[in-house]
Amino acid sequence: MGTAFGTFGELLQGVLPEKDGDFLVTLPVARWTRAAFRPDPETSDVVVRPSHKQKALQLARMIIEEAPQPTGGVLTVNSVIPEGKGLASSSADLVATARAVGQALDLAMPASRIERLLARIEPTDGVLYPGIVAFHHRTVRLRAVLGTLPAMAVVGIDEGGAVDTVDFNRIPKPFTAADRHEYARLLDLLAGAIRSRDLTEVGRIATRSALMNQPLRHKWSLERMHEICREVGGLGVAVGHSGTTLGVLLDLADPAYTHRATAAAQACTEVAGSVAVYRTLSFPNSLYTEPSLPVPV
Repeated sequence: MGTAFGTFGELLQGVLPEKDGDFLVTLPVARWTRAAFRPDPETSDVVVRPSHKQKALQLARMIIEEAPQPTGGVLTVNSVIPEGKGLASSSADLVATARAVGQALDLAMPASRIERLLARIEPTDGVLYPGIVAFHHRTVRLRAVLGTLPAMAVVGIDEGGAVDTVDFNRIPKPFTAADRHEYARLLDLLAGAIRSRDLTEVGRIATRSALMNQPLRHKWSLERMHEICREVGGLGVAVGHSGTTLGVLLDLADPAYTHRATAAAQACTEVAGSVAVYRTLSFPNSLYTEPSLPVPV
């Protein structure tokens, strides 16, 4: 068995001044993919269920090729993460698959190995790390573990349609040199806000990132969602930068949370017709540590 969580888009995503500077900062949420792999020595083929999970199938075959005794089997992928919405569904499928196949074949699956394998398939989110991380999604490598935050709610909407991650990452980025330096500044500010558990500053940076992403992936409802956030006293607006989702961030520890969430949900229903509420994940006792980790920005 293997599991992996999804994200509600990203707290921040853009391009830094350095070479290969495309990056994102994850926003883990309590939506999961669960994968199971049952080896079958009687066959050399791997079957995936459901059949459209072809990237998971590709990854399973790659891992099996590296095993001392290759085998076939059945890979089953179950997920409650909507696909093509910018919620890291594909990344969660792949990470859960790597963990399941590795466990079944008694193969160690450290993060570095999973990154190497995933880089051969597609740009990938940083969901293999238990915490909020800055991640170079196009080159599939960790930049820094930034920490964890108190739990928040995300009152989210979906503008409709779906976005293919691979196609999206082929689009030329319209960001100027000034934009790149602004992203570097925002990443530094966000790292500090996470260390100090400053949800207000986190929400402000998420909103700024959503606005800066408009020339790349325009969201027709962003202005209204920003208004709703101000009206209900939310922290900010998070978006799936490469997807179709937007959400108002709320502090779950706020005494007025229930009132704010109800008001936000009612207003969001008028925008998109349906609303989903997500809960962000906190990792108080399980932050990933490894001697080779980059120094946080």
